[in-house]
Amino acid sequence: MSKKILIVEDDIHISKIIKMNLNLVNYETTEVYDGLSALAAIKQERFDLILLDVMVPQVDGFALMENIRPHGIPVIFLTAKNSVYDKVNGLKLGADDYMVKPFEAIELLARIETVLRRYGKEERVMAFQSIQVDLDKREATKHGSPVELTPKEYELLVVLLKNKNIALSREQFLDKVWGSDYYGETRTVDMHIKSLRKKLELQEHIKTIYKMGYRLED
Repeated sequence: MSKKILIVEDDIHISKIIKMNLNLVNYETTEVYDGLSALAAIKQERFDLILLDVMVPQVDGFALMENIRPHGIPVIFLTAKNSVYDKVNGLKLGADDYMVKPFEAIELLARIETVLRRYGKEERVMAFQSIQVDLDKREATKHGSPVELTPKEYELLVVLLKNKNIALSREQFLDKVWGSDYYGETRTVDMHIKSLRKKLELQEHIKTIYKMGYRLED
C-alpha cells in the first residue's frame, strides 16, 4: 500500500511540483495551503508523513507542531528560513528533518525515505511489472522465480525502483550504490545497467538519458 503524505505549502507552484515528484514514485498526496486546512486534514485522514512549510498562513508551521505531535506523524519542515535558530526551534518542537528551499527533488525523496524507514513505515516489498524485490530478504524475483543478481546489481535495481520515472546521472548512481569514496569510472554503471536489462528483461523500461544517465519507466 502506498504511503500517504500531506503537503502543507502556501506556494501553489511549489506544492504542485512536490506533489508531481511524490506521485511519480507512487506516494499518495494531499495538498493544503494554510494551517487551518492542515488541522482539518489531520483530523479526517491518516497520514504517514507531513511536509510542512513553516510560513503557512492562519496557523504557522511551528504552532501546528503542537497539534501534530499527539498524532505521532513524522514531519519534515520545508522553509526559506535558514537561520540556525529556526532549524533548532523546528527540531526541538519535534520535526524529524528540516529542508531549506530551494532543494532538489531527489534530495527530498531521500529525506522522506530516511524518515519513513526510521518510523518503520518504509515499504519492504517493491514491485515493478513482473518483478518483485524483498528488501528484508535482499531477493529479486521475476514471475515468482528468483533472479541471480550480484550485490551491486541488486542495489542498483533498488535505486532504480525507489526513483522510478526520475532520471539519475551516472554520478548519482555511483554515489548511491558504490559510495561517495568510489573513484572508478562511470562506465561501471553502464556495465551493471546492461546486465540488469538482460537478466530482468528491462530493455524497454530502463531508458538511457543522453549524456546523463538512466531512468526506469513504466
